[in-house]
Amino acid sequence: MRLLLPLLLASPLALAKTVDVSSPDGKITLTLSDEGAPHYHVSYAGKAVINPSKLGFYFAHAAPLSDDLTISHSERHSADTTWQQPWGEQRLIRDHHNELAVTFSDPEAAEQSYTVRVKVFNDGLGFRYELTGKERPDYRITDELTEFALAGQDNEALWIPARGWNRYEYVYNRTNTAEAAHVHTPFTVKMKNGIHLSIHEAALVDYAGMTLNQRRPGTFKADLTPWSDGIAVKTKNGFTTPWRTIQIADKATGLLNSHLILNLNEPNKLGDVSWVKPGKYVGIWWGMHINENTWGSGDKHGATTENTRKYMDFASEYGFDGVLVEGWNQGWDGDWFYNGDLFSFTESYDDFDIEAIAKYGDKRGVKLIGHHETSGNVSNYRQQMDAAFALYQRHGVSQIKTGYVADGGNIKRLDEQGIARYEWHDGQFMVNEYLHNIKLAAEYQLSINTHEPIKATGLRRTYPNWITREGARGQEFNAWGTPPNPPAHTPMLAYTRMLAGPMDFTPGIFDMGFNGLGADTNRPQTTLAKQLALYVVLYSPIQMAADLPRNYLAKPAAFQFIQDVPTDWEKSQAIAGEMGEYVVFARKERQRDNYSGKDWYLGAITD
Repeated sequence: MRLLLPLLLASPLALAKTVDVSSPDGKITLTLSDEGAPHYHVSYAGKAVINPSKLGFYFAHAAPLSDDLTISHSERHSADTTWQQPWGEQRLIRDHHNELAVTFSDPEAAEQSYTVRVKVFNDGLGFRYELTGKERPDYRITDELTEFALAGQDNEALWIPARGWNRYEYVYNRTNTAEAAHVHTPFTVKMKNGIHLSIHEAALVDYAGMTLNQRRPGTFKADLTPWSDGIAVKTKNGFTTPWRTIQIADKATGLLNSHLILNLNEPNKLGDVSWVKPGKYVGIWWGMHINENTWGSGDKHGATTENTRKYMDFASEYGFDGVLVEGWNQGWDGDWFYNGDLFSFTESYDDFDIEAIAKYGDKRGVKLIGHHETSGNVSNYRQQMDAAFALYQRHGVSQIKTGYVADGGNIKRLDEQGIARYEWHDGQFMVNEYLHNIKLAAEYQLSINTHEPIKATGLRRTYPNWITREGARGQEFNAWGTPPNPPAHTPMLAYTRMLAGPMDFTPGIFDMGFNGLGADTNRPQTTLAKQLALYVVLYSPIQMAADLPRNYLAKPAAFQFIQDVPTDWEKSQAIAGEMGEYVVFARKERQRDNYSGKDWYLGAITD
């Protein structure tokens, strides 16, 4: 018996080929298996959602972690807690999940291993890789093998193309999944059996952004956005990947009511963030887009001391917190899209007195909202960032809108030798650059609204000063886009981009006739009621009243809604909708201090 006992104890481990974990309500199950090669599959209410899909990595200078691995260890945990957002679409978030960590190892080389950690919630799941071995000091990942093999045929999808020149700023396509060749996430699918799912990622830190490449019909493979030298990720030993997420629901509104992405991020790392303030703002912005003003200096310059004071007067009288001013700093003259080297973030044009404006705003109870456009030259911005933040802090600025306008793969950086290299907006270099901006801003108690950003992955939980961002085709396309945003665009945003997090869409255009109202005119394809509904449907903790002040004064009843609608909510609930067709949201205003927050707001938009 002494000889047989060790063999009997080892046999369950030796025979272990599959391990599964289910959601607390039992509907979602993820199964991990080593049969043939490491893979996983997912079911919902007993129906297949993700068929067997590969896991693993290829490296430039190390053995792959792919086929010859078996399950060597597993652990389980569960959690059911509630946490509070400092601001958000919902004050209290429940984190209720079951967790499974499974280690895949090479039986002949135990150091060749990785762990897949899975968390399954009632609204979906996330899994990530954890490499903690000591066989190498660093890694150069050339390929992540993760697949998402959709079950069934003739599934319908909402998607935009990946790795295009215009970043995430495309009109969404609604097609059969077969037509979605290479796509950004969130990638949202309605399966033929009625199940809805959306594939994305959470907690994207020090890693390349994941796009999805359809290699075989219905099978989407992780396609990491590479560095300029072709390497996907440059990382050290002991790294973890972002969470690969799949939100799952039996109807479209279930996706909208999910908090999966937030729950897979780490809690607030900044401590007291009472200085991060939700609110509403106006700005010197729309006038440039419709050619009434210019960003550059001259007779039509928008960012002047006089004009900013007028906007501050308007903001003060009608209850807005701040005034955004674009075009105040040196560097906008000429073709600024290509002249990012010339921007100064501390020197203003002669007709803009930042000190006088800050004092004037202080008297009127209105803050100046800062603006930094880089035109994609992030090295120039990095060199000036400390001084630029210090300047704003001295003048009472608490929020900054940043811009990274450049074609998708034309972000300019200087390497260690000072040689210019060009990177993608969603590659590892820029993932880290955006986060550096957020962390440094927090040291100056500044909140950041990033335009031309990396996609949202829930990091607003960890860094609450990352207050909002763009990352989709916004309102400005209604000024000069050819074509402008179609009527279906904003309902599609609800089921795609908005699943990732808040968006600064800049709603509130009242004058649709600035180019005329003829049938063949390039004009906004929207209505006044829809512009108001966007304040409820497209969530952001800071919302802009984007039109010119005179257009609001011409429609006082509609303008009153913008004055009244909150931007911080106690509870949010999508109560009706179909994917890309229509959506109805109800939101209850936030409870704060002695104010109970009794009012509900309803917003509904269609295609």
